[in-house]
Amino acid sequence: MKAWCRLSSMGLVALLLLAGCGGNENGTENPESTEEASEEMAMEEPAPEPEPRVEPFSEPVEIDFVATLRSDRRLMVEGESNLPDSARLLIVVEREASGVRWQSRTSLEEGHFAAGPFGPGSGLPDGGYRITVNLPVANVQPLAVRQRIGEQGEHLSGPLVSTSRHGLGQVASSSRRFLVGSEPRRTTDQVEVLGIE
Repeated sequence: MKAWCRLSSMGLVALLLLAGCGGNENGTENPESTEEASEEMAMEEPAPEPEPRVEPFSEPVEIDFVATLRSDRRLMVEGESNLPDSARLLIVVEREASGVRWQSRTSLEEGHFAAGPFGPGSGLPDGGYRITVNLPVANVQPLAVRQRIGEQGEHLSGPLVSTSRHGLGQVASSSRRFLVGSEPRRTTDQVEVLGIE
Protein backbone atom coordinates (compact mmCIF):
# COMPACT_ATOMS: atom_id res chain seq x y z
CA MET A 1 0.00 0.00 0.00
CA LYS A 2 2.87 2.36 0.85
CA ALA A 3 4.49 1.70 -2.52
CA TRP A 4 1.22 2.51 -4.34
CA CYS A 5 0.90 5.83 -2.42
CA ARG A 6 4.45 6.76 -3.30
CA LEU A 7 3.96 5.98 -6.99
CA SER A 8 0.68 7.91 -7.02
CA SER A 9 2.38 10.90 -5.36
CA MET A 10 5.24 10.83 -7.86
CA GLY A 11 2.80 10.55 -10.78
CA LEU A 12 0.81 13.51 -9.47
CA VAL A 13 4.00 15.61 -9.11
CA ALA A 14 5.03 14.68 -12.67
CA LEU A 15 1.61 15.73 -14.01
CA LEU A 16 1.78 19.03 -12.17
CA LEU A 17 5.25 19.70 -13.59
CA LEU A 18 4.10 18.96 -17.13
CA ALA A 19 1.02 21.14 -16.72
CA GLY A 20 3.21 24.04 -15.53
CA CYS A 21 5.45 23.94 -18.63
CA GLY A 22 3.55 26.57 -20.59
CA GLY A 23 0.64 24.60 -21.99
CA ASN A 24 -3.01 24.95 -21.09
CA GLU A 25 -5.70 22.31 -20.81
CA ASN A 26 -6.10 22.14 -24.61
CA GLY A 27 -2.42 21.23 -25.06
CA THR A 28 -1.62 24.56 -26.77
CA GLU A 29 0.77 27.25 -25.52
CA ASN A 30 -0.53 29.94 -23.25
CA PRO A 31 -0.87 33.12 -25.40
CA GLU A 32 0.05 35.34 -22.44
CA SER A 33 3.41 33.63 -21.95
CA THR A 34 4.14 33.92 -25.70
CA GLU A 35 3.46 37.67 -25.59
CA GLU A 36 5.70 38.08 -22.54
CA ALA A 37 8.52 36.24 -24.28
CA SER A 38 8.10 38.45 -27.36
CA GLU A 39 8.23 41.60 -25.22
CA GLU A 40 11.36 40.37 -23.45
CA MET A 41 13.06 39.71 -26.78
CA ALA A 42 12.06 43.15 -28.04
CA MET A 43 13.60 44.76 -24.95
CA GLU A 44 16.98 43.14 -25.60
CA GLU A 45 19.50 45.31 -27.45
CA PRO A 46 19.49 44.79 -31.19
CA ALA A 47 22.57 43.28 -32.72
CA PRO A 48 25.12 46.00 -33.56
CA GLU A 49 25.21 47.00 -37.19
CA PRO A 50 28.51 46.28 -38.89
CA GLU A 51 30.67 49.39 -39.24
CA PRO A 52 30.85 50.75 -42.76
CA ARG A 53 34.02 49.77 -44.58
CA VAL A 54 36.60 52.56 -44.49
CA GLU A 55 38.95 52.99 -47.42
CA PRO A 56 42.59 52.53 -46.25
CA PHE A 57 44.99 55.44 -46.69
CA SER A 58 46.78 54.63 -49.94
CA GLU A 59 48.78 57.74 -50.94
CA PRO A 60 52.38 58.45 -49.93
CA VAL A 61 52.39 60.69 -46.84
CA GLU A 62 53.02 64.38 -47.57
CA ILE A 63 53.73 66.97 -44.88
CA ASP A 64 54.77 70.49 -45.89
CA PHE A 65 55.20 73.43 -43.53
CA VAL A 66 56.61 76.93 -43.15
CA ALA A 67 57.90 78.77 -40.11
CA THR A 68 57.52 82.47 -39.42
CA LEU A 69 59.25 84.57 -36.78
CA ARG A 70 56.90 86.92 -34.97
CA SER A 71 57.86 90.43 -33.83
CA ASP A 72 58.47 89.01 -30.31
CA ARG A 73 61.02 86.59 -31.88
CA ARG A 74 58.87 83.56 -31.20
CA LEU A 75 58.23 81.00 -33.94
CA MET A 76 54.93 79.99 -35.55
CA VAL A 77 54.63 76.81 -37.65
CA GLU A 78 51.88 76.32 -40.26
CA GLY A 79 51.50 73.60 -42.83
CA GLU A 80 49.40 71.15 -44.74
CA SER A 81 49.24 67.40 -45.20
CA ASN A 82 47.32 64.75 -47.09
CA LEU A 83 46.88 62.69 -43.90
CA PRO A 84 43.29 62.04 -42.75
CA ASP A 85 41.50 64.91 -41.01
CA SER A 86 41.71 64.89 -37.18
CA ALA A 87 45.15 63.23 -37.31
CA ARG A 88 47.08 64.28 -34.21
CA LEU A 89 50.45 65.86 -34.91
CA LEU A 90 53.37 66.73 -32.66
CA ILE A 91 55.48 69.75 -33.68
CA VAL A 92 58.95 70.01 -32.13
CA VAL A 93 61.32 72.99 -32.39
CA GLU A 94 64.89 72.30 -31.23
CA ARG A 95 67.75 74.76 -30.86
CA GLU A 96 70.81 73.09 -32.40
CA ALA A 97 73.40 74.80 -30.16
CA SER A 98 71.85 73.76 -26.83
CA GLY A 99 69.38 70.98 -27.64
CA VAL A 100 66.59 72.92 -25.88
CA ARG A 101 63.20 71.85 -27.26
CA TRP A 102 59.71 73.30 -27.43
CA GLN A 103 56.80 71.17 -28.55
CA SER A 104 53.10 71.51 -29.25
CA ARG A 105 50.31 69.09 -30.16
CA THR A 106 47.80 69.98 -32.82
CA SER A 107 45.30 68.27 -35.13
CA LEU A 108 44.88 68.34 -38.87
CA GLU A 109 41.72 70.16 -39.99
CA GLU A 110 40.75 70.18 -43.66
CA GLY A 111 44.34 69.36 -44.57
CA HIS A 112 45.88 72.24 -42.56
CA PHE A 113 47.59 72.62 -39.19
CA ALA A 114 49.14 75.45 -37.15
CA ALA A 115 51.05 75.56 -33.87
CA GLY A 116 52.97 77.99 -31.74
CA PRO A 117 54.31 80.28 -30.60
CA PHE A 118 57.54 78.40 -29.86
CA GLY A 119 60.41 79.75 -27.81
CA PRO A 120 60.98 81.53 -24.51
CA GLY A 121 59.12 84.70 -23.60
CA SER A 122 62.27 86.69 -24.30
CA GLY A 123 62.35 85.37 -27.87
CA LEU A 124 64.57 82.92 -29.73
CA PRO A 125 68.29 83.73 -29.77
CA ASP A 126 70.06 83.83 -33.12
CA GLY A 127 71.15 80.45 -34.36
CA GLY A 128 70.12 77.24 -36.06
CA TYR A 129 66.88 75.42 -35.29
CA ARG A 130 65.39 72.14 -36.45
CA ILE A 131 61.62 71.95 -36.82
CA THR A 132 60.01 68.51 -37.01
CA VAL A 133 56.36 67.68 -37.66
CA ASN A 134 55.54 64.16 -36.44
CA LEU A 135 52.56 61.88 -36.94
CA PRO A 136 52.79 59.78 -33.73
CA VAL A 137 51.89 56.08 -33.50
CA ALA A 138 48.38 54.95 -34.44
CA ASN A 139 47.32 53.99 -30.91
CA VAL A 140 47.20 57.70 -29.91
CA GLN A 141 45.14 58.67 -32.96
CA PRO A 142 41.33 59.01 -33.05
CA LEU A 143 39.38 55.95 -34.22
CA ALA A 144 38.54 57.49 -37.62
CA VAL A 145 42.24 58.08 -38.30
CA ARG A 146 43.24 54.58 -37.10
CA GLN A 147 40.67 53.06 -39.45
CA ARG A 148 42.37 54.83 -42.39
CA ILE A 149 46.06 54.41 -41.50
CA GLY A 150 45.74 50.99 -39.80
CA GLU A 151 46.08 49.94 -36.15
CA GLN A 152 49.88 49.82 -36.54
CA GLY A 153 50.14 52.51 -39.24
CA GLU A 154 50.50 49.72 -41.80
CA HIS A 155 48.76 51.76 -44.54
CA LEU A 156 51.31 54.59 -44.33
CA SER A 157 53.84 54.79 -47.15
CA GLY A 158 56.39 57.12 -48.72
CA PRO A 159 59.79 58.57 -47.83
CA LEU A 160 58.49 60.32 -44.67
CA VAL A 161 57.41 57.00 -43.10
CA SER A 162 59.55 54.94 -40.71
CA THR A 163 59.11 52.36 -37.96
CA SER A 164 58.64 53.84 -34.49
CA ARG A 165 61.57 53.53 -32.08
CA HIS A 166 59.41 51.60 -29.61
CA GLY A 167 58.15 49.02 -32.10
CA LEU A 168 54.57 50.30 -32.00
CA GLY A 169 54.10 50.45 -35.77
CA GLN A 170 54.83 53.01 -38.45
CA VAL A 171 55.02 56.77 -37.98
CA ALA A 172 55.63 59.74 -40.30
CA SER A 173 57.94 62.69 -39.83
CA SER A 174 59.08 65.74 -41.80
CA SER A 175 62.01 67.86 -40.62
CA ARG A 176 63.77 71.05 -41.80
CA ARG A 177 66.49 73.40 -40.56
CA PHE A 178 65.99 77.13 -40.09
CA LEU A 179 68.36 79.94 -39.15
CA VAL A 180 67.10 82.74 -36.95
CA GLY A 181 68.94 86.05 -36.92
CA SER A 182 69.23 89.46 -38.44
CA GLU A 183 72.39 88.50 -40.33
CA PRO A 184 72.18 85.22 -42.23
CA ARG A 185 75.17 82.98 -41.65
CA ARG A 186 77.04 81.43 -44.52
CA THR A 187 76.24 77.76 -44.77
CA THR A 188 76.48 75.00 -47.31
CA ASP A 189 73.48 73.18 -45.80
CA GLN A 190 69.96 73.39 -47.14
CA VAL A 191 68.59 75.86 -44.64
CA GLU A 192 65.91 78.52 -44.60
CA VAL A 193 66.70 81.89 -43.04
CA LEU A 194 63.97 83.50 -40.97
CA GLY A 195 63.76 87.23 -40.47
CA ILE A 196 61.32 89.04 -38.24
CA GLU A 197 58.08 89.86 -40.04
